[in-house]
Amino acid sequence: MPNLKDLKNRIESVKSTRKITKAMQMVAAAKLRRAQESAEASRPYAERFNAVMAGLAASVGGSDSAPKLLRGTGSDDVHLLVVMTAERGLCGGFNSNIAKLARVKAEELRLKGKTVKVLTVGKKGRDALKRDFGDLFVGHIDLSEVKRVGYTNAQDIAKDILSRFDGGEFDVATIFYSKFVNVVTQIPTAQQVIPASFEDTEGDDSGAVFDYEPSEEAILADLLPKGVATAIFSALLENGASEQGARMSAMDNATRNAGEMIDKLTIQFNRSRQAVITNELIEIISGAEAL
Repeated sequence: MPNLKDLKNRIESVKSTRKITKAMQMVAAAKLRRAQESAEASRPYAERFNAVMAGLAASVGGSDSAPKLLRGTGSDDVHLLVVMTAERGLCGGFNSNIAKLARVKAEELRLKGKTVKVLTVGKKGRDALKRDFGDLFVGHIDLSEVKRVGYTNAQDIAKDILSRFDGGEFDVATIFYSKFVNVVTQIPTAQQVIPASFEDTEGDDSGAVFDYEPSEEAILADLLPKGVATAIFSALLENGASEQGARMSAMDNATRNAGEMIDKLTIQFNRSRQAVITNELIEIISGAEAL
C-alpha cells in the first residue's frame, strides 16, 4: 500500500498532466475552427471540378486518344498506396484508423497477386506501417516543418506521384486519408486518383450539350494532373480538420479521466491519512493507560 507521500506525489503528477491535456484541448479547438473552415470551403470546388471532369471523361470514353491518366496503362498489376497521416500523435485513433485501412487494402492486393508499393505522407503513417510493409516503401514526404498546409504542398506530392507514373513505376494509385464529419466522427477513406475515377454525375446540367475548344482530349490532358493535385489538397485539408477534431476529443477524454483519477487518489489519500491518525491516537491512549 503506498504511503502518504507517494499518494501526494501521484496526485500532483496527475494534476500536472490534466493541465497539459486541458491546454492541448484548447489549442486543438482553436486550430479545429480554422481547419474545418478550410476543409468545408474546398468541398464545393472539388465537387464541381470532379463533375466537369466526369462529363469530359464520359464524352471521351475509353478511346485510345484519351490521356494516359484517364485510360491508365492497360494493367493493374502494380499499385501505389499513398498513406496520408499526421506528423504528431495524441489524437486518438486518427492515425491508426488510416493505417489500418491501408493495411487491409495492401493485404487484399497481395492476396490477389498484385505488387504493392507504399508512399507515406506524415511520420505516424510511416511508423505504423514500417513493421509489416517496410520493404514495400518507395518514399516518404515529411511535412513536419510546414506550419500550414497549402496547395503548394499538394502540388509537390502530386508531382512526385505523376513522375513515378510517367516512369512506369505503378499502374494504379490510391490515396488514404480521413474525411472530416464532426469532432467525434472522422471516416477513413480510400480514393483512387490514377487512373482518374469519377462518380456518376448523370442528370447534372439538365442534359445540356457542350462544345469544347480545344478538344476534350486536350482539355483532359491539361486538367487531369491538376485533378490529382486537387484531390491531394482536399485530402490534406480533410486530414487537418480530422486530426484536430480527434485530438480535441482525445484530450477532452484524457482531462476527464485525469479528474476522475484525482478524485479517487484524493479519497485514498484521506483514508490513509485518517488511518495513520487513528493508529497514532491508539498508541497514545495505550501508552497513557500503561502508565
